[in-house]
Amino acid sequence: MKRPEIFLEPKQRTAKIIELLEKQYPNAKTALNYTNPLEILVATMLSAQTTDVTVNIVTQTLFKKYRTAEDYANADIKELEQDIRSTGFYHNKARNLQNCCRLLIEKFHSQVPKTMEELLELPGVARKTANIALYNAYGTIVGIAVDTHVRRLSERLGLTQQKDQDKIEKDLMQITPKMKWMELTDLLIFHGRQICIARKPKCEVCVLNKICPSAFTFG
Repeated sequence: MKRPEIFLEPKQRTAKIIELLEKQYPNAKTALNYTNPLEILVATMLSAQTTDVTVNIVTQTLFKKYRTAEDYANADIKELEQDIRSTGFYHNKARNLQNCCRLLIEKFHSQVPKTMEELLELPGVARKTANIALYNAYGTIVGIAVDTHVRRLSERLGLTQQKDQDKIEKDLMQITPKMKWMELTDLLIFHGRQICIARKPKCEVCVLNKICPSAFTFG
């Protein structure tokens, strides 16, 4: 199979990838359910090492019980742990949620801050979580959220050779127009869930199979 597209320059290849995925997933956006900045921050923190489907099941009742930063900060930690237990790593997540909300109260007037620098001060919040919160809560684009899907697809598509999330993000930011940074995240996540799955990607039906250097290389 001739695939001259794989020899495009990185910025051209990334633009082509985005173009093809936009057509495939015109409604790509975060699958997490939320109605305000605090909810998207909490949901994203809970989404580590679990599925968005599981998080949405948990938050359906969680968000009715805990409506403000004060609710999380003042909660009985054991009760909060049980409320989020099915998301996994619930001891650590509950502690981070509570400490995060206590700092929101102490330093940010109980509001989710609007800058990357301030968000990174919060316990349990790294760049991926901060990027998702900023984009979905405030429409602010300052980076690219690198989750397991984005990491896997970026490597398979030849967009990076890095393994570290922050280094992958820097590579992607250099070859992607800023206005497309967070859209690229959503598109790669959608594609990673449906087609470019971890163990056996569906290369035969993939819209990127002519541009992907890894296409048809999986046994």
